[in-house]
Amino acid sequence: MSTLSLQADNYHEVRVSGRRVLFHIPTTALYELDEVTGAVLDLFREHPQVGAEDVRRRFDGAFPAERVVEALCDLRDLQIVADPARRAEATPLPAPERFPLSTLVLNVNTGCNLSCTYCYKEDLATPARGRKMDLATAERSIDLLLREGAEHDRVTVVFFGGEPLSNLPMIRGAVDYAERRAAAAGKRVDFSITTNGTLLDEATIDYLDAHGFSVAVSMDGPRALHDKRRLTVGGRGTYDTVARKVRMLLDRYRARPVGARVTLTSGVTDVVAIHQHLREELGFHEVGFAPVTSGAVTQFNLGTDELAEVFAGFRALGERYLAAALGGGNTGFSNMHQMMTDLWRGTRKALPCGAGVGMLAVDKDGELNLCHRFTGSSLPTFGNVTDGIARERLGSFIAQAADRSGRGCATCHIRNLCAGGCYHESYARYGDPLKPTYHYCDLMRDWIDFGIDVYTRLLAGNPGFFERHIEPRRRSH
Repeated sequence: MSTLSLQADNYHEVRVSGRRVLFHIPTTALYELDEVTGAVLDLFREHPQVGAEDVRRRFDGAFPAERVVEALCDLRDLQIVADPARRAEATPLPAPERFPLSTLVLNVNTGCNLSCTYCYKEDLATPARGRKMDLATAERSIDLLLREGAEHDRVTVVFFGGEPLSNLPMIRGAVDYAERRAAAAGKRVDFSITTNGTLLDEATIDYLDAHGFSVAVSMDGPRALHDKRRLTVGGRGTYDTVARKVRMLLDRYRARPVGARVTLTSGVTDVVAIHQHLREELGFHEVGFAPVTSGAVTQFNLGTDELAEVFAGFRALGERYLAAALGGGNTGFSNMHQMMTDLWRGTRKALPCGAGVGMLAVDKDGELNLCHRFTGSSLPTFGNVTDGIARERLGSFIAQAADRSGRGCATCHIRNLCAGGCYHESYARYGDPLKPTYHYCDLMRDWIDFGIDVYTRLLAGNPGFFERHIEPRRRSH
C-alpha cells in the first residue's frame, strides 16, 4: 500500500438517526458507512498521510484484514483517499454547442396590470406603456428553438411577462405555429405559462387546458400576506380577485397539476401558514417558495434574521413532507420535492441552472437573454432570433461560470447541487452574475444537509415513494 491522504473536498458526512452517511460530492451519491469503513475514514481524518504500517497498527486484531483492505479500496475508488501527489481531474464541461436548446422563454409583454412592489423585472411597464412581442418575433423564436433543439424529441415554449395573458392573441398564434412546426419536424412541443391569475376566465382556462399548458400562478399566501406586495397599479390588494380566479382554474383545469409560486420578502416569511393556505385551503398541487435577498428596492429584501426564519420554516415543512412521504403521500412542498428529485437522480451541476445552455429568453425585440430575469437589464445579450446564438460570447460566459477556481465553491460540499447560486441574484446584489451568492451559503449548506437526512430516512422507510412520486414527475417534464 502506497502512502495515501484524505481528499476532504470529495466527501461530506451526515449523521442520520445515529447512522453515519457519507455524501460523495463528485457523484451526489449517498453511502451508509459500516463500522470498518467509518473507522478507516477516521484514521485518515487524524493523520495527514497514512501508510501500511499506520493501518496495521490501528486495525490488527480489531477487524479482519480483508475487511480493512476492502474498505480502503472502496474509499480509494471513490477518490476519498488518494495518492497525495495525484488529485482527481474535474470533468470538463462540454462546449456550449453540445448543449442544444430545449426551452425558450418568450417575454410576450413588458406591461403588467399589477404593480407588485418587489418585482425584479427590469423592463416592466404599466399596461398603457407595455411593449408587446409581435407574432413574427415569436415565430422566429420557435424556428430557432426547433433548429437548435434538433436532437430533442420534446421542446418547451414558456410564456412570460409582465403579465403574459395581456397578450393572449399573440400566444394563441404562437401556439398554433409551434404545434404545426413541431409536428412537421416529428417533435412534441410543451407549453408553460406563469400568470398573476387576474385575467383568467373560463374561455382562457379551457384554451390552456386544451393545449396542455403547465400553469403556475404567482400568489403569496392568505390575504394579509398576499396584499402586502401584490397590488394593482392603483395600489389596491389583489387577493380576492386572484383567489376567486384560482378556484375557478382549479375546478376546471385537467391537463396538468397547477402550482403556486410564492415570493418571500421582508414581512412575508411564515412559510408554514402560506403553504397551508395555498395547498390545503385553495388546493394547489404544489407550492414553491422564492426568497428575495437582492431586489432593487432593499426594504423588501429578507434580512439575515428573516432568511433564517424562512429556512426554519422550510425545515418544518420538510418534516411534514417526510411524515407524509413515509405513508406514501406528497404534501406538495416543491422546494423539498426538487431536492429529493436531485438526490434520487444524482444531479451533478457544473452550472447553477440551464440558463444559457438548455434555455434562453427572448425579449420583445427578439434579443436572446441569459434568462427571463435579465430581459431589460444591462447584461449583454447572446444573439437574436434572426441571426442566431452568439456562440463565442455565450461560450465564454459559460466557461467562466463553470470555472470554480478561486471561489469558495471549489471546495464546498454542496457545489454540485448549488453550483454558485442564481445568476440574477448575484447580478442584482453584486453587479456580477458570476459571483457566488455567498450571503446565504451557510443556510444553503444546512438546508441540503437536512435534505440528505430526509432522503436517507425516506429511502429506508419507503423506497417506493421515489418510483411513485419522483419518476412520474420526471417523465412529465
